[in-house]
Amino acid sequence: MSDLVLVERHGGTAVLTLNVPHRRNVLSARLVAAVGRAIDEIEADPQAQCIVVTGAGPAFCAGAEMSTLEAAADGDFDRVRAVYDGFLRVLHSPLVTIAAVNGPAVGAGLNLALACDVRLAGTRALFDSRFARLRIHPGGGNLWMLARAVGAQRATLATVFGEKWDAESALAEGLVAAVYPDEELLGAAVALGRRLDDQEPVYTRRVIATAREALTLSRHTDALAAEGEAQEWSTRRPAFRRGVADMVIQLNQRTR
Repeated sequence: MSDLVLVERHGGTAVLTLNVPHRRNVLSARLVAAVGRAIDEIEADPQAQCIVVTGAGPAFCAGAEMSTLEAAADGDFDRVRAVYDGFLRVLHSPLVTIAAVNGPAVGAGLNLALACDVRLAGTRALFDSRFARLRIHPGGGNLWMLARAVGAQRATLATVFGEKWDAESALAEGLVAAVYPDEELLGAAVALGRRLDDQEPVYTRRVIATAREALTLSRHTDALAAEGEAQEWSTRRPAFRRGVADMVIQLNQRTR
């Protein structure tokens, strides 16, 4: 494992830490590659259910490194596309993903946070698209992800007008699910992930896949069909039989 990325395991939850604090965890080509390798290794574990993404030092992720943006200004846009691979690898993971945003999430770093299924913030968190300030069009699906997180109007304020959100503002806008004191943030994210420890990993992966698919469906009938197929699959799992049996026991105990 590269020292650019640290991985710690807590039951079925893996904490993936961007470990370039002196550079505010900017998404260099080497860091993006290290993230990809780390996630490949985590996903290869059949017991893995959740990945917590966070940053070492004072920043979550400060976006693309300046040399990448300078290259784009000189006509080499391929390096910008390569940065996409970092957050897209998180977006496409079959595991549940939680962003523990411990500091500024800027540009592509904001995309990294948006790529996660759940976002938690420390009090030092800052969400800054920064595209307008750099005079570069938003990329990497930023507008799509941000609009789904906070709505089209707030996404416009961030991407067109350059509005930033601190932790409490992000909570008010629905961009994050909760705010914690900085020293408690990572522990809270791990505790959330470990709620899945008693669940079958294959079940968790199926549910999160259906939840993500639901965002792409425009008709209730399509959602009904997708969920019906998945629900029928779950009823054939031994874990479902055990769950029903346990519930019957609990109900009987309550009525005694």
